This record gives sequence, C-alpha cells and structure tokens, in this order.
Amino acid sequence: MLEITRLSTTQPDFWESLARLTSDETETDAAVENAVTAILAAVRKEGDAAVLRYTSELDRLDASTVAELEVAPERLRAAFESLGEEQRAALTRAEERIRAYAERQRMKSWEYTEADGTMLGQKVTPLDRVGLYVPGGKAAYPSSVLMNAVPASVAGVSDIVMVVPAPDGELDPLVLAAAHLAGVTRVYTIGGAQAIAALAYGTATIPAVDKIVGPGNAYVAAAKRRVFGRVGIDMIAGPSEILIICDGQTDPDWIAMDLFSQAEHDEVARAVLVCPDALYLDQVQQSMERLLPSMERSDIIRAALANRGALICVRDLVEAEEVTNTVAPEHLELSVAQPQKMAERIRHAGAIFLGRHTPEVLGDYCAGPNHVLPTSGTARFASPLGVYDFQKRSSLIQATPAGAAEHGRVAAVLAQAEGLTAHAESAAYRVRAHEQE
Repeated sequence: MLEITRLSTTQPDFWESLARLTSDETETDAAVENAVTAILAAVRKEGDAAVLRYTSELDRLDASTVAELEVAPERLRAAFESLGEEQRAALTRAEERIRAYAERQRMKSWEYTEADGTMLGQKVTPLDRVGLYVPGGKAAYPSSVLMNAVPASVAGVSDIVMVVPAPDGELDPLVLAAAHLAGVTRVYTIGGAQAIAALAYGTATIPAVDKIVGPGNAYVAAAKRRVFGRVGIDMIAGPSEILIICDGQTDPDWIAMDLFSQAEHDEVARAVLVCPDALYLDQVQQSMERLLPSMERSDIIRAALANRGALICVRDLVEAEEVTNTVAPEHLELSVAQPQKMAERIRHAGAIFLGRHTPEVLGDYCAGPNHVLPTSGTARFASPLGVYDFQKRSSLIQATPAGAAEHGRVAAVLAQAEGLTAHAESAAYRVRAHEQE
C-alpha cells in the first residue's frame, strides 16, 4: 500500500497541516558546518595544497599539482564527438533551445536626456568570471551544465570555470560533452566544499570567480552560503518539488508519472496534487500504486511520497490557486482546461507548465527556460536562473552646468537636513558656479 498524505480544505486544521507539509525548516547539521568551516579556512590559507589533500582524501583522486586536475579542451571536444548519434543530437538540440530562450533575456544598456541636458542611463556589463559547480560521482547531470553555462555564455562572460568531482577518476562523458557545447572555458576535477573555496578565494592555479552557480550536496550548499558576500551565488537550493493542479480530466497515469518525476530525485523531494474531485485523487493514487513497481528508483519515490507527498482535495479550482500561491512551488503544472487563464492568477511559482501536454520533465531538459528554480517557497521573491544573473548594471549620470545647479539645490537642502555638510557644500559649489556665469 502506497503511503501518502491526504488533505482536504474542509478540515479545520488544513492550513496548519499544509504549513507543516511544506516547511523546509531544518536544524543546521553541526558536523557539516564544522567540516565546511575547516575546509574553507584550509583552502584560503594553503591554496592548491589543501585542494590536493581534500581531493585525495574525499574523492580518492591523487595528483601532484592542481594543473593535473584540469581537463584539457581537447578532451571535452573528444567527449562530444564520441557520443552516439542519438545522444549528440539530443544534447545539441537542448543546447540550441536553451540558448534561443536565453538570447531573449539579455539586458541592454539604455540612456535618456532631460530638458536641461542631464543624461541618465544604465550600463549593462557581463561578469568577468563565473564558477559552475556540477555534481559528480553517483549522479551525472549534463542538463545542469547546459542550464548554468549557456546563460553565462549568452551574457558575455569571458571565463566560465567548471568544477566537477571525479571520485576514483571517473567522469561522465556527457557532462564533458555538455561543457564543450555550452562554452565552458576550463574544467577542474575537484568537488565539495574545497571546490567552492577554491572558486571563491582563488589559488595559485584556480582563479577566483565573481559568482558561483550550480547545485551540490549539503557541504556544497553550506560552503556557498558561507562565501556569499565575497562572491555572488545563484541560490541555496532546497529539495526538488512539484505541485500539480488538475481538474480531474487528465489521464491519472500521466499525473501519477508527473508526480514520480520529482519524487525520484531523493527521499525529501516534494510531490503534491491539488484537485477538487476526491474520486479522481483516488484514481491517481491507484495509478501510482500500479506504476510504482516498474520504476527504477521505486524505493526513493515511495519514501519521498511518504515523507512529503500529498493529495489535496479543494472545494474548487479557485481554492486550488490559493493553495498554490501559499506554497509557492518550484514547479507548477496546470493540468486544466484553461491553463493560461489560471496562470494569470498565479503569483508565486518558479516555472509554470501550461496544459495537459506539458509535463515538468520538458523543462528539465529541453523546453528552453532554465531548470534552476527557486525552491522552499522562495518563489515568493526569487526567479529562475537566467542571463540577468550573469550581468550587472551600473547607473550613468551626467549633469550639465544648468542641471547641476537645479538638482544641486535639491541635494543641498536634503544633505543639510541629514547633517552632512560636505555633501551640501559639494552640491552648492556647482550651484554657485552656475549662478556666477
């Protein structure tokens, strides 16, 4: 029997139960924090020597210099060229779609001139260098390479440094092929908190970056959190999650598999179905019980559904929208008759998949929009990773003598009110100069 939480908005404690189900508040693991603190301090102090030591201890990969851990561009190209025709075509098509979408996100500089000649504007420039963390070992995610590196490339970042752990020297050729295709400029086979430290602080071999992006385990997340401020980071991602609103008219097997697609990530992934038809929820649960044994990661799916899965019965689709805006899910499927109209009323979601024929999995790989999304309710204020995360904005201000006089009078009054005499006088100099002309 499949174990999964059943909730109804008719329950008096529904909203409290929903809050408990969707809460991601966990106690900080002291062992992880202590280990990360030590690793960051060691790499900051010892540089390459510490990176080599931790790589040997944790990944069983020995090298006499960090330069030996760099993957040559020729190897990246060879990995791409050695792929089977089907894999190479799929990877290329995914990259093309992600790049085409990213091209539309690129911000441009702009300026305008006021009547007194004052020019105001905004200058947009790419970051100089970014670091891309890619998980390795048991998992291989070429899609994450594309989703993180392509927007950086489109933004104009000139140096994209990728780090990927290679336990016992094993590297997935698809990951290397994706790095070649996406425009990664250099790759080092290091991982964990030591890789984050090397990217943040720099070593004799690995250059310090301006921003670090990409998913990782608890040690990587803790390290990213600690180096934020010295470098930028994309986000601290929580477990993967999906919320599906269905009107009860979609094939139950489709919905069951869509829930499985997120639950199979790990035991703490969240998969939630919201529907106004209780009998349909029963049908989906029956589909899940029938389909689950055929899943390669059935044990993980079963654990995730028991831990954080839910089938929620609502009074109507309007109430389903209210539940969704409260949860602010990473992935939202609108498996309903009029998904675009419903989407207009959704305020908080990382990515919205419209209609019965748009499963979340398309977004994971090849739809085009980024699959690096805000989790744990952060879609209330955060957005998907995009080109704009690899660009920065500088304000442009140029005043004419007349403009300096006009605006200087305003600035001087406000500066005096704040008790900042030098500010006031700096503005007043320009005012007096114009008046004496």
